[in-house]
Amino acid sequence: MTSAKNKIALVTGGSRGLGKDMAMQLTAKGFDVVITYHSKKDEADRVVNEIKALGRKAHALQLDVALTHTFDSFVATLTSALKTTFAVEKLDALVNNAGVGTHASFTDTTPEQFDNMVNVHLKAPFFLTQKLLPLLNDEGSIVNISSGLARFSFPGYAAYGTMKGAVETLTKYQAKELGERKIRVNVVAPGAIETDFGGGAVRDNKELNTMISGLTALGRVGVADDIGGVVAFLCGEESKWVNAQRIEVAGGIFI
Repeated sequence: MTSAKNKIALVTGGSRGLGKDMAMQLTAKGFDVVITYHSKKDEADRVVNEIKALGRKAHALQLDVALTHTFDSFVATLTSALKTTFAVEKLDALVNNAGVGTHASFTDTTPEQFDNMVNVHLKAPFFLTQKLLPLLNDEGSIVNISSGLARFSFPGYAAYGTMKGAVETLTKYQAKELGERKIRVNVVAPGAIETDFGGGAVRDNKELNTMISGLTALGRVGVADDIGGVVAFLCGEESKWVNAQRIEVAGGIFI
């Protein structure tokens, strides 16, 4: 196996929850890591310090993925950080993870809620990836984050699930068009996870937690640690022949 030593991964939304676990699992595979955070710099700094304590390099940058007009300045800042912190010019892996949830029935979803889902979950992986291509090494890896809700439906997630379905289609187009640079693009679709995502409903609502556990072959809901290792695998050398694939990491719900 080729070592991932000195390879650099960028994880958007890497300061907590699934993104933090992805960053830590990438670190365990020998990657140095850049994470982005929306507003909580202290949380991001703690993740950076945890990574540094493990002997890897890390850096945190602020980014609101909903604001596409800021992507050029973000790329400039990232370019500088790669040189000063990591002594490199390019990334080896990109994980489009940053996201927020919205819970509203189809009939009650507002145009404003829908547009926010478009900006965060669809325009961001489309245009941020586009802007970052000059900074991504040939033979690199891109992992987009979808959701089990793109395959099955729960009332209240029409807008969110629609965006994730689009992300899965986008992944195939990216894999097709970036293949000439030997860049692989895959999508990971987590099931229900115990994090603070969506107000922590899966974690804190015992009735919901029990209901989802009962629908899942492995008899529980997911935790952050279930997801990061799969993402790290897709960024690493072991998955070099895995491309344009959707991997649902949900314990076997609705088989």
